[in-house]
Amino acid sequence: MKGTIWGKGRIFALVLLVFLIQSIAAHGKTDEPKTLEGIVQANTAFALKLYRNVSKKKGNLFFSPFSISDALAMTYAGARGDTERQMEDVLGFFRPQERFHAAFSALIEKIFPKGPKKDYTLRLANAMWGQKGYGFLPKFINAIDRYYHGGFFPVDFVSKTEETRQKINLWVEKHTEKKIRNLIQKGDINPLTRLVLTNAIYFKGFWASQFKVKNTKSAAFHLEDGRSVSAPMMFQSGEFPYFESRNGKLQVVELPYAGKAISMIIFLPSREEGLTRLEQSLSVKGVHTMTSSLRTRNVDVYLPRFRLNTKLYLSRILARMGMSDAFSEEADLSGMTGNKELQVSKVIHQAYVDVDEKGTEAAAATAVVIRLKAMMSKPVFRANHPFLFMIIHKKTGSILFMGRVENPLVK
Repeated sequence: MKGTIWGKGRIFALVLLVFLIQSIAAHGKTDEPKTLEGIVQANTAFALKLYRNVSKKKGNLFFSPFSISDALAMTYAGARGDTERQMEDVLGFFRPQERFHAAFSALIEKIFPKGPKKDYTLRLANAMWGQKGYGFLPKFINAIDRYYHGGFFPVDFVSKTEETRQKINLWVEKHTEKKIRNLIQKGDINPLTRLVLTNAIYFKGFWASQFKVKNTKSAAFHLEDGRSVSAPMMFQSGEFPYFESRNGKLQVVELPYAGKAISMIIFLPSREEGLTRLEQSLSVKGVHTMTSSLRTRNVDVYLPRFRLNTKLYLSRILARMGMSDAFSEEADLSGMTGNKELQVSKVIHQAYVDVDEKGTEAAAATAVVIRLKAMMSKPVFRANHPFLFMIIHKKTGSILFMGRVENPLVK
């Protein structure tokens, strides 16, 4: 199967698991988005809001906003009452649910079309792992299968907890080319667990314009605390979509992957400005303004090789963001079973990215005429200090992955 061989230059990210445990748990919107563009905008707003929350802890970071939205969309199919409303407020979901899930499903089909791809590999997989004999509503199971292609696997959390944990981990390994192993640790599930919803996203792409290994040299990468480390800095000069703010405090460059359906966009604030200020100012409008202002330029691009591995426990973060009921005894997930016995126990997300010379060109544009008329000098994009990056699906504008590099030597 294409995409089973991994190495440097492969970008991939992984998995979100929503654990629903049995517990003693004792207004539809009218202004909802009605189009794919509306869902993309809602997903982007959630991605940036989540980034601001998870980025408060210093260090490298990488995650898949789309994976998280997808898994929580499956959870939303079973939410009712205040739990449903809170998920709508935080995630941008809307009612009637049938319309939302149909639209989200259409978005999945656009980003992950069926059939072989010659230029890159991008896959999504969903699954439901439910306690056998528990009595999940056929309507809920059918909705997950219809809209998210998530098969239902009956398992025994009660008496075969460890065997079930290993079975789910093997599914995760299979759908991530064995890059994520033993995702569910002992104690993450227990005999009270009744349902685990899993999502996995896998991406492998080569740069449309690859960096030459011979051009990679060790160079200083300046950390935010004033120290510097020596990092392998890749280099190439070519035509890339590029933006620079008027005050020169922010540079943005787009590095497309082969096929040009997927791109990495790198946001590089000046060393004086710092990454923290950029992170705090992230907004849907701001990101759209910057990306829509990209114009093809001849750019010298310096980018460090880096590999990131992030694991996030998101329950408390999501609760603080406003969907607290789902994680408490007030949870109403009666759309799953017809009763209110379930609540969300844990949301675990893990992602991995590996970037090197093999794994990005931009289409030529009329910007050449503008450049020549303005007599612009050749810009240099030197990512030798902390930066933020996103991997996006060009046609829909969906953020598939995003993260930051504070130190390229820390994996």
